[in-house]
Amino acid sequence: MYEPIRTKSVHTPADHADDFPHRSREEELDIQLAGHLAALLAVTDELGLGEAGDRIAEQVARLRGAPPARHAGRTGAPAPALHRRAHALAGRALVVAASRADTAVAILAAERMDAHTAALAAPAPARLVGAH
Repeated sequence: MYEPIRTKSVHTPADHADDFPHRSREEELDIQLAGHLAALLAVTDELGLGEAGDRIAEQVARLRGAPPARHAGRTGAPAPALHRRAHALAGRALVVAASRADTAVAILAAERMDAHTAALAAPAPARLVGAH
């Protein structure tokens, strides 16, 4: 009366579930943290903050095992927008570094957050009337 099911159910475990590599939680956090730091590095380089960029690049290299690619690509975004973006990226890096218990990156990220907060709070330079 009923025809038997001829195909496997999507709920049936795969026969060879161990055929592909799995990453540990620590490896996943390393990848995520390196990504946040690399994004922070790009914004830091665009802001022209060489020393801070070098410190971030050291941590990216430690996490990835290779130095990050650095470029001087400019988006043309205003400095306050870049500082807000860098602050947000540093905050994300801080959260991941804390969950990973990476003190060096957590300290670096907190310092960068403080620096970008200070840059946003600083008064804008005065423009002379008629100056370009």
